Amino acid sequence: MAADAAARGLAVEIIPRPAAGSLAEAAALIGVEPSDIVKSLVVKRSDGTFLFALVPGGRSISWPKLRSAVGVNKLQLPKPDAALAATGYERGTITPLGSTTPWPVFVDETVAGRRVALGAGEHGYSMFVEADALISALDATVADISVPE
Repeated sequence: MAADAAARGLAVEIIPRPAAGSLAEAAALIGVEPSDIVKSLVVKRSDGTFLFALVPGGRSISWPKLRSAVGVNKLQLPKPDAALAATGYERGTITPLGSTTPWPVFVDETVAGRRVALGAGEHGYSMFVEADALISALDATVADISVPE
């Protein structure tokens, strides 16, 4: 993950953190609001390919909005073993950086313009990054893809 970030010219700060039982607990452990933690979700298309959907804490994927942004009729969350095979990362550690395959990235519009925390590729770590730099480095699509939880 760090090597991919460096290759893209993306500055990231990786910090250790204890395991957390919830998003709110994770936010408290690293000193941010839950909305500052961005969940990197792996989404499967009907053709068997994948994409990343980045959604802030306190929000969840709006399937109709994401399908519209992607331009497809069907999307689903894969089983954990399929997500691991598609990215090289276990659930709870997923990041688009350093994925075994560079799948397209869709970022919820509420993420832009902020410093956010994401999974860092392994348990016990979080990664801080400027969202706009991440969006640019990943050539991500920014769209309204979420709804409040």
